[in-house]
Amino acid sequence: MGARSKYAAVAMARRAPTASGAVTADIRIGVSACILGEEVRFDGGHKLDTFVRDTLGALLRFVPVCPEVEVGMGVPRPTVRLVRIGKAVRMIEPKTGTDHTAAMNAWSTRRVEKLAREGLCGFVVQTGSPSCGMERVKVRGGQGTRAVKNGRGLFTAALMARLPHLPVEEGGRLHDPRLRESFIERVFAYRRLRSLFGRPWSIGELVAFHASEKLLIMAHDRTTCDKLDRLVVAAQRRSRGEVADEYQALMMAALKRVADPRQARRRPTLARQV
Repeated sequence: MGARSKYAAVAMARRAPTASGAVTADIRIGVSACILGEEVRFDGGHKLDTFVRDTLGALLRFVPVCPEVEVGMGVPRPTVRLVRIGKAVRMIEPKTGTDHTAAMNAWSTRRVEKLAREGLCGFVVQTGSPSCGMERVKVRGGQGTRAVKNGRGLFTAALMARLPHLPVEEGGRLHDPRLRESFIERVFAYRRLRSLFGRPWSIGELVAFHASEKLLIMAHDRTTCDKLDRLVVAAQRRSRGEVADEYQALMMAALKRVADPRQARRRPTLARQV
């Protein structure tokens, strides 16, 4: 079995591995396959992260993705880089000059649409990858130009554009306790948002949801909590779609901020304002 077909079989069948076999079946996150120990890197190696595989694997179901293998580049394969040519950033093989940008962008668009239908609640990507890196990916310029760490992998760029509120984090950053806690908190919050807004919902359900989330949101961003209060109060006068989109955007943005429990002081209940 070739590397690509072997990886495809793993991607179709894999569950998050755990010592006890327990998994929260309805919470799925995408993960760069190399982080799970799959030998899909350019040199046939992997970037196994045991925290992701074993600790997160005790809670969540994984959907592994390797853009460079799935697009057909194979294992092993020549290295690729992000290179700025004019105003565009391209994915180039430095040894041959082969440009993979169009193929990677087209595949990423199709793959992200499929992932959007799978109900993911988060994504862990490989640090520094020209396909998967979330931030500070090296982008090279012309000859003699120093690389600048201001890029984003092509697949992850497509993912974050299509699913802007989805919690996305790099595997390496999850070893920072605060970033790790933030990511896990946002994954579960995103799942709760999907449970409400992924079906027909009533104003009463929105009020109850906001009341249950209020102290959490306030601990992260009191100003945004005030905006959400006003949104819920005005919800009857707006379309359901607008309210859902704005609520999700505000809540997920608030949860990115570092929590300060002192902000979550007792305040007038929302029920008195509606």
